[in-house]
Amino acid sequence: MIPPAAAPAFLTDAGWGGAAIAPLAGDASFRRYFRVADGDRRAVLMDAPPPHEDPRPFIAIAEQLLANGFAAPRIFARDLDRGLVLIEDFGDLRIKEHLDAAPDAELATYRRAVDLLAGLHRLPAAEVPPYDRAVYRREAGLFTEWFCPAAGIAVDADAYVAAWDAVLPLVERSASPAVTVLRDYHAENIMLIGGDAPHGLGLLDFQDALAGHPAYDLVSLLQDARRDVPVAVETAMLDHYRSVASPPDDFDAAYAVLGAQRNAKIIGIFTRLWKRDGKARYLSFLPRMWALLERDLAHPALGPVADWFAANVPADRRHNALAGFAAA
Repeated sequence: MIPPAAAPAFLTDAGWGGAAIAPLAGDASFRRYFRVADGDRRAVLMDAPPPHEDPRPFIAIAEQLLANGFAAPRIFARDLDRGLVLIEDFGDLRIKEHLDAAPDAELATYRRAVDLLAGLHRLPAAEVPPYDRAVYRREAGLFTEWFCPAAGIAVDADAYVAAWDAVLPLVERSASPAVTVLRDYHAENIMLIGGDAPHGLGLLDFQDALAGHPAYDLVSLLQDARRDVPVAVETAMLDHYRSVASPPDDFDAAYAVLGAQRNAKIIGIFTRLWKRDGKARYLSFLPRMWALLERDLAHPALGPVADWFAANVPADRRHNALAGFAAA
């Protein structure tokens, strides 16, 4: 977490010359974040180094969210050639830490996050690519590409694709009109900032936004890869979303399909982060991901995909994935 060499000159040009730069966070990508302090002023320096990262989608979505009244970080300065962006600092209070300290606030806090999504879903989708069959397939394929070889499992990859092709039409039929899907809307990416922000929440990590089904971000929020959300809370929040958004009758089935697709994808991604990138801490999330995936697979709409998992991925390789990796 050493600041990029170009950071001091960039900050000087942006009117922040001599500001202190301190590590703030890294994430699963190549992006890194630093807090910039100049007297009482605070900002965040995003380091999105090309060619691995491109900050332009983040900037574009942030500006669209701001234009529609949502609290995304304001952009103070940018250097696209170097991948440096100076953005508004929303502080340190994420939903995760807030609920760690105040667990009794869980229902009220998640209700605010669901209300924000419902408001976003009332608007036309942002000018972003569609969340279409090709994307769903590619993401779900991360499971067979990374998890199965790491666990030493030989699977029928063609049948896996066919199983998803059998269930994804349900999602595609009910995704009209499409909404802006932020794709990583969860407790570590939603800030409590108060003030005039809608529902007192600030948004982060939306650079991969696509136009797709409204259930996807609910899955991201309520089947959180990094935080246990009680089933009772998930159920209550889905009921709340139905009451404020009036989704179509097949919404629950689409939620289950997208939950299974997302959770299979994340199992593949977290395995890749360990296997390729040396980030072993992501393996600790796999038991949670398997529990979520199996709960989604139990929905009748997931029959073909559930049958594939039953035939190809033994139960001991799911719930004892770490031992399976060691043996592979």
